[in-house]
Amino acid sequence: MQHTYKGIIVLLAGLGVNLMLGTLYAWGVISAALMNLGWSATATQIPYMVACAMFAFSMVPGGKLQDILGPKKIIMGSAVLAGIGLTLSGFLLTPLMLTITFGIIFGFAMGAGYSAPTPAAVKWFHPSKRGVVSGIVISGFGLAPVYIGPLTTSLIANHGIETTFFVLGGAFFICILALAQLIENPPEGYLPPGADHGETINVKASHSNAAIKEYEPEEMIKTRQFKMLWSMIACGTFAGLLIIGQLSNIGLEQAGITNGFILAAVYAVFNAFGRVQWGIISDRIGRTKSLLAMFLLQVLAYVLLPFAATPLVLMISVSTVGFTFGGMLTVFPAITGDYFGMKNFGVNYGLVITAWGIGGVFGPLSGGLIRDFTGGYTYSYIISGLISIIGMLLALKVSAPGMEKVREPQAVELTSHKIG
Repeated sequence: MQHTYKGIIVLLAGLGVNLMLGTLYAWGVISAALMNLGWSATATQIPYMVACAMFAFSMVPGGKLQDILGPKKIIMGSAVLAGIGLTLSGFLLTPLMLTITFGIIFGFAMGAGYSAPTPAAVKWFHPSKRGVVSGIVISGFGLAPVYIGPLTTSLIANHGIETTFFVLGGAFFICILALAQLIENPPEGYLPPGADHGETINVKASHSNAAIKEYEPEEMIKTRQFKMLWSMIACGTFAGLLIIGQLSNIGLEQAGITNGFILAAVYAVFNAFGRVQWGIISDRIGRTKSLLAMFLLQVLAYVLLPFAATPLVLMISVSTVGFTFGGMLTVFPAITGDYFGMKNFGVNYGLVITAWGIGGVFGPLSGGLIRDFTGGYTYSYIISGLISIIGMLLALKVSAPGMEKVREPQAVELTSHKIG
C-alpha cells in the first residue's frame, strides 16, 4: 500500500512538471503577439522550431542521465534552465536572441525535464498499465495551454511580452524545483502491484506489454522496429506542428476567432484528453491498432480543415488533431518500453523521440513559409494529410521484435519480471 501511494505521488508530480514545461504548445499566442510587433510568420516560427528540435534531441542525454542519476536531479536542472531561458527571453526580444534563449536554452530544459518523470512513474506500476500511466504523466504537457494561453494573453495585454517572459520564468523555476523533490525511481528489487512473487500474467503478444529482452541503445537502433517507430513519430510530428504553432492566427484568419488563446485551449484540452484516453485504448486493443486509428483520424481532420470557415467546424477539426497528436505521444513511449524493455528506457526513448525534433524543425518552418508565400494554410493541410497517410501505412507494417509472425489477438502467457 505504501508503494502504491508513492507511485501515485510520483505520477501526479510528473504531471505537474509537464504542466509547467508545456509552454511550447502555447506558442501560437506568443507568435501572434510577435507578429503584432512586426515579425513575419516565418520569423515567429524559428524560435519555436528550434525549441522543438532541442526538446527532442535533449531527451537523449536527458534520458541517459536519468538512467544513471535518477529523475530528481535531472528535473532540478531543468527547472534552472527553464528559469534562465524564459527570463533572458524577456531581456533579448529579437529573432536571433529569442532563438537562443527560448529555442535552445528553454528547449533543452523542456526535453531534459520531459525525459525524466515518465520513466520514473511507469516503473511504479504494472506493465499492463504502462499506456495509461504514460498518458497521465505527459497529459500535463498537452493540457498546459489551457491555463498558459489565457495567462500569457492577459500578461501580454496588461504588461507586455517582456514582462510575460519574466513572470513565466520565475514561476516555472520555483514550481518545477519543488515538484522535483517528489519524483524518484522505485527501490532496487521493487515489483509493482500485480507482479508479486513470480505471479504469471496474461498479455497479448501483439500488445507486447513485456519485451522479449532488454535492448541496449546500440542494439535497438539497428532494428527495423526502431526505424519504423522513428519514421512514424517524424510523420506525426511534422503533420501536427505544421499548423499547431500558428493556431491563433489560423483561428483569426480562417474563422474570425478574435480571442487568440481559445483555439489553442481547445486543442490543448483534447490533446491532454487524447494522451490519457489513447493510453487506455492502447492497453486494451494494442499499440499498432491505436496508431493506425490515430493516423486515419488525422487524415480525416486535415481533409476537413481547408473547409473549416466557421468557429465550430474549425474547433472540431483542431480538436481531432489535438486528440490524436496527444495520443501519439502516449503510445510511442509505451510501445518503446514494450518493444525494447525498461532497463534503458530513458535513453532508448530519447533516441526514438529524436524524430520529434526533425518534424519539429521542418513542420513549423514549412507552415510559416507556406503562410508567407500563399497567404493561407490550405497547402499546409494538404501536406499534413499526405504525411499522415505515410504514417498510417507504416503502422500497418510495424510489429514487435521477434514477434513479426504473431497476429492479433493471439495471447501468450509470460512470467512477470522485475522492473526498475
